[in-house]
Amino acid sequence: MNPPDHDTKEDVLSKAAGEEPAADVDWRLRGQSKKAKSQEDEKALKVADVKKTFEKHKPAAEKATPPARKETMRRVVRQSKFRHVFGQAVKNDQCYDDIRVSRVTWDSSFCAVNPKFVAIIIEASGGGAFLVLPLHKTGRIDKSYPTVCGHTGPVLDIDWCPHNDQVIASGSEDCTVMVWQIPENGLTLSLTEPVVVLEGHSKRVGIVAWHPTARNVLLSAGCDNAIIIWNVGTGEPLINLDDMHQDMIYNVSWNRNGSLICTASKDKKVRIIDPRKQEIVAEKERAHEGARPMRAIFLSDGNVFTTGFSRMSERQLALWNPKNMDEPIALHEMDTSNGVLLPFYDPDTNIIYLCGKGDSSIRYFEITDESPYVHYLNTFSSKEPQRGMGFMPKRGLDVNKCEIARFFKLHERKCEPIIMTVPRKSDLFQDDLYPDTAGPEAAVEAEEWFEGKNADPILISLKHGYIPGKNRDLKVVKKNLLDNKLAANKKSDLMNTPKKAADSPDPQNEAKLDEILKELKSLKDTITHQDERISKLEQQMAKIAV
Repeated sequence: MNPPDHDTKEDVLSKAAGEEPAADVDWRLRGQSKKAKSQEDEKALKVADVKKTFEKHKPAAEKATPPARKETMRRVVRQSKFRHVFGQAVKNDQCYDDIRVSRVTWDSSFCAVNPKFVAIIIEASGGGAFLVLPLHKTGRIDKSYPTVCGHTGPVLDIDWCPHNDQVIASGSEDCTVMVWQIPENGLTLSLTEPVVVLEGHSKRVGIVAWHPTARNVLLSAGCDNAIIIWNVGTGEPLINLDDMHQDMIYNVSWNRNGSLICTASKDKKVRIIDPRKQEIVAEKERAHEGARPMRAIFLSDGNVFTTGFSRMSERQLALWNPKNMDEPIALHEMDTSNGVLLPFYDPDTNIIYLCGKGDSSIRYFEITDESPYVHYLNTFSSKEPQRGMGFMPKRGLDVNKCEIARFFKLHERKCEPIIMTVPRKSDLFQDDLYPDTAGPEAAVEAEEWFEGKNADPILISLKHGYIPGKNRDLKVVKKNLLDNKLAANKKSDLMNTPKKAADSPDPQNEAKLDEILKELKSLKDTITHQDERISKLEQQMAKIAV
């Protein structure tokens, strides 16, 4: 309906009074009510349609909704006692300060820890050296603090013996492996004489790893692409795997009972090797496509965990079954950082901690039998990047504080312990966090292992904490060939010294003595000549000055 063409008398009066004309109001009200009515009709139609559709699908929706919701919840919130594990750095006064951490460009951890000592590879002029500090020796470390310094080239890797907390092995650029005996209370003088020097590699030795269950069995791998397994008690190389790798070996890992080793190599292959049969049991080409270094470690269930890089240089982690290595059990991409991921594994909790060289974080994952098998737990982050990392064995942790892991993070000038804890209110011993763990007692002797015997680690309870008692030390010393050899050497030296003095002089020694005397005489003559020359020059200066 259109509005009228001209104003009525009432409209004129309304306008004069400043009001809206009645006809306009009437027309607009009628228009609005019509519009509102059509909107209501349209709305009613829409609601009816929706209602019909809802009624039609209602039974199916009711059946489908609850399971889907349940599955989503299960996927988002996974039950695990390690979901809330958190990391915490210790206070400054509990760090080890003013340490010149090695600058060698080698992708090892540069740090090894046990319940008594922390060992750190350091910068050293004229050779290679590493510090060995008792755990309680925190604070500033004096520059004159004694070191272990027998290598003639930089030290590349160190590893504590799992069966004797005072024995440590080191591999170096000087192509040798040395085994050292640390005094019970730490070093008071620099240690230059190893218990035994193991020579057999033709290039630098970048990896050393003790056998987990056999006494005095040590593995070393060098840049000559060879792996040698030594009987340290006799100093003999008993197994030499020199034809299995055509390129540099990045890392080597023993399995739980030490019957197999797995290796990651520059040729992008992961190999599972039986060292005593000297044969490759399983092999995976291109485990990770990227060119950057890989790492491979055995898990307690026999599977292999690897870290590496994709073709697009993204960091990856993967889980493999050695019985079928065609496809990984799980493969995850993480980020695009270029630091090599060093994996540290706790077989008691099935947690893997990944520490990237140059990163400032530690990521940790739980391995389970449920998909996706590798479950991300959390990340510990700090400001400073890490140059290396040490990982404490389970028997060195504080069970009263629910501590499940302890790292020793290397900065440029210090070592900072980081403690991983499960938050629990109870002060009682937490059996589920601390199942029996590998103790310090060897399960088999070196000779038995080389003959083919295998044994799982001898487990100990941590219910009352781990205290290395005197009885245990004496027991280990009695069985340890290293200590027996050291004692025998000292005894033979004492017995032989008087005899040599009484016998006729050795011609070789006489020749050496003559050489030294000649050199001394030559030096003295040189000094005398230089003194004369200095006095003449001084006289000339005096004359010029006058």
